[in-house]
Amino acid sequence: MKILTASQIREADAYTIKHEPISSIDLMERAASACFDWFTEGHYSDYSSFYFFCGTGNNGGDGLALARILDKHNTKIFIVRHSDKCSADFSTNLSMLIDEEGIDITDISDKSMLPEIEEGSVIFDAILGSGLSKPLSGLLADVVEHINKSKATVISIDIPTGLFAEDNTENKGPIIEADFTLTFELPKLSFFFAENEKFVGNWEVLPIELSDEFISKAVTPYHYITEENIIPLLKKRNKFSHKGTYGHALIIAGSKGKMGAAVMASKSALRAGAGLVSAHIPNCGYAVLQSSVPEAMCETDENETHISGRIKTESYNAVAIGPGIGNEDATASALKLLIQECNLSTVFDADALNIISENKTWLPFMHGGSILTPHPKEFERLFLPAGRQGGKTKNSFERLKLQREMAMKYGFYIILKGAYTSIAFPDGSVYFNSTGNPGMATGGSGDALTGILCGLLAQGYKPYEACILGVYLHGVAGDIAAEKMSEEGMTAMDIIEGMGEAWRKAGNLQ
Repeated sequence: MKILTASQIREADAYTIKHEPISSIDLMERAASACFDWFTEGHYSDYSSFYFFCGTGNNGGDGLALARILDKHNTKIFIVRHSDKCSADFSTNLSMLIDEEGIDITDISDKSMLPEIEEGSVIFDAILGSGLSKPLSGLLADVVEHINKSKATVISIDIPTGLFAEDNTENKGPIIEADFTLTFELPKLSFFFAENEKFVGNWEVLPIELSDEFISKAVTPYHYITEENIIPLLKKRNKFSHKGTYGHALIIAGSKGKMGAAVMASKSALRAGAGLVSAHIPNCGYAVLQSSVPEAMCETDENETHISGRIKTESYNAVAIGPGIGNEDATASALKLLIQECNLSTVFDADALNIISENKTWLPFMHGGSILTPHPKEFERLFLPAGRQGGKTKNSFERLKLQREMAMKYGFYIILKGAYTSIAFPDGSVYFNSTGNPGMATGGSGDALTGILCGLLAQGYKPYEACILGVYLHGVAGDIAAEKMSEEGMTAMDIIEGMGEAWRKAGNLQ
C-alpha cells in the first residue's frame, strides 16, 4: 500500500471525480458511508450523545454527511466558523441537514460559545483535513483544547485536526487527541511516528474507491506492508528438494553471560526455513547451544568467553553477527576482519552495530546489500554526526530522513525497529511494517529477527525480499504469541515458536 502526501491525495480525489466519473458530493457521501459502516459494525455502543464539530471545508462536509446518515436524535452539530469561506460541498451538506427535522445545529464563532460535553459521549472531529500547513491558533486552537479537555471518545475523520500529514517538526499548535482516526484510502505518513500516537490513537484505513489508475502511477518513496506485498515473495518448496537446497546460515553470536542471544538467533534461523544453521560462539557456550538447539551445528571460537580472530564464511550462504557478542577489543577486531573479507550480504545487529558506531570509518567498506537492524538509539549512535548536541534526532521525521539518506549513501538495507518497523532501501524507498504488537518490546525479540533474516537470506531470498518478508513474519509470529500468552506475558522464545503458524498464515494468503 502506498503512502501519498496530502497534495497527492487531493489529486487522487480530483482524478477520481473526473475519470470515474463521480460528483464530488457523491464521493463525500461514499466517505461518510464508510465511516458509518465502521462505526455501526462493532464500534457503536450506548453513548449518551453524539457531538459533531465541523469546519467549513470539505472535512466539515464529511462530518455533516456522516451526521445526516447517523440520524440520531441525540446528535448535536457545531459549525466552527473559523473562516468566512465555505466549500461548495460543505454548503450542500449543510442545507441537506437543515431540512432534516430534529437536528440541532449551532454556529461557534467565539470560545464563549463552546458547549458543555457530556461524559460518555462521542465527539466526531471533522474540523480540518489533511491540507493543514500551519499550526492552529485563535478559535481553532480554542475548540481543539476544549475537545481535548473533555472525557468523551474522540473520532477524527481522515486526520486529527491540527496534525500535519507529513512533517510536524515546526507544528507547535494544539492538536486533537483522538481515540480513533478514520482515514480514507491510504494512511498518512505522520501516523507512523511515535510522537503522534497520542493524537492519532488507533487508526484505520477506510477504502472509498479512489482511482486505482492514479494510485498505481503515483510516485512515492513510502509504502505500508500488507498481504499484497507478501504474496509475490513467497517461495514454494520443491518436492525433491533437500536441506542443501535451502542454504546454510552462519550465526555469529554470544559471549559469557549472553548465550541466550545465540540460542534465539540460531533457533529463529531454523524456524525461518534455512536448511542448515551453524553458530559460531565462544567456547563457554558449547554445551548451552548444543543442548538448546540440537538442530544447529556448533563452531566454537578459540576464545573461552567471547568472539575473536578470523571467522571463515566461504562455505555459507548467509551470515549474521551481533547478538550478545559484547564489545571486547578482540571481538571488534574479528568484526573488522569479517567486514573486510566476507562477500555475502550480512545481517548486522546489536553489539556489532555498537562496535561499528565506535568505528564509523568501517561503514564504507561494508558489503553493499548488507542488512542493519538497529533500534532508535543504536541508529543514532551509528549515523548522527559526531558532536551532535544531545546525540538524538529531533523527532521521528528527522530520523526517517536520515535513515533514507544513509541507506542510499552506503547501499544498505536499514531496518529501524519500532511499532511500525521501517525498512529503508538503497534506492531510497521505505516500507513500514503492519504486523506486531507492544508485547514484542521484550529482550531477545531483536535476536529472533536477526535469525529470521539470516535464515531467509540463506534460502536465496534477495535482501529486499528478506527484509520485507522477515519483518512481516516476525510481527505475525509476535501477534500469535500475544494471542496465546498476552502482550505482558509473552517472551522472545514465544515469538520464535510462533514462526510455524506465521508461515502457515502467509501460505494461506496465496
